[in-house]
Amino acid sequence: MQKSRILSPMAYGNGAHIVHNQLEQKTSGYNVVGYNPYWTLLPIALPLVVPCRRADLIHSTPDYAIFHHSKKIPLIVTFHNYLLDNWMRLHSSMLQRIHYSTDLRLWTRLAVGKAKCITAVSHFLADLAKKDLGLDQPVRVIYNGIDVDLFRPQPATGAKQKKIRVFFSGNLTRRKGVQWLPAIARRLSPNIAIYYTSGLRTGNILSSENRLRPVGRIPFDDMPTRYGEMDILLMPTMREGFGLAVAEAMACGLPVVASACSAIPELIDDGRGGYLCPVGDVKAFAEKLNLLADSAKLRKEMGEYNRAKVEKMFTLDRMAQEYHTLFEEVMTG
Repeated sequence: MQKSRILSPMAYGNGAHIVHNQLEQKTSGYNVVGYNPYWTLLPIALPLVVPCRRADLIHSTPDYAIFHHSKKIPLIVTFHNYLLDNWMRLHSSMLQRIHYSTDLRLWTRLAVGKAKCITAVSHFLADLAKKDLGLDQPVRVIYNGIDVDLFRPQPATGAKQKKIRVFFSGNLTRRKGVQWLPAIARRLSPNIAIYYTSGLRTGNILSSENRLRPVGRIPFDDMPTRYGEMDILLMPTMREGFGLAVAEAMACGLPVVASACSAIPELIDDGRGGYLCPVGDVKAFAEKLNLLADSAKLRKEMGEYNRAKVEKMFTLDRMAQEYHTLFEEVMTG
């Protein structure tokens, strides 16, 4: 592995790029080559933007990996999300639906057909991709990893806090469930406020509901501090390939109230690390947030449970080791 050069070409500004950057830090010879996502509007130019001729292995996402493929260089593709199925088309714009069902589906099929190995970051994604694409080959599940030294519970300050801080972390999109935040906020007890980021892609803010507090765009290195200032993570998402913000919050010892959908149940054990609510059920989300806000003991117990689960299943070292093993298998097989 010391002499091998593994290239990871991918657009920046998304969770997959963060994960591959973390893998770069843990893997000798692994290099993430990020490019502006606008280049995906002209994907035929990607081989010029990101030359991969000297690589020993290419590891990327399946959407545009085919444009970096070479017969002489083995390819591994990893599903971090999935945009091609009927559910996503129902929740997309007309232009997105056309893109997903035509060129993106073709490029994804070509990439998985050329790949030496296909991986996914959750069993949900692996099963969805296999079913929707009709794949015969196995899809190997390698969960994303969290740096448990960086993302860790913060020491108690000793000061008694009057307000309970609920955190929403992610892009302000319908897929993340942002449309339900105002309705949830209106049902919360007076001592609760929801603090929300603008994510990686937008600088928008929500309505002026007095319990919704914008915190803007937060650099990745500042996220552990931000989690440490919060009491509960709220994730009313409609679809998650993994749920990176959920795992980060778990590592920081927070209980989580999230949607019972897609990959989230692989992370959150309902009733032990938080609560899983039906998608879009604002009443259920508010009830669970109010319940946690009323019990510091329950928040502490669920947060400790989540931290222990991350240390057991979702560490960065575990993720890196599983990819190391895979890379060796592909390059020596």
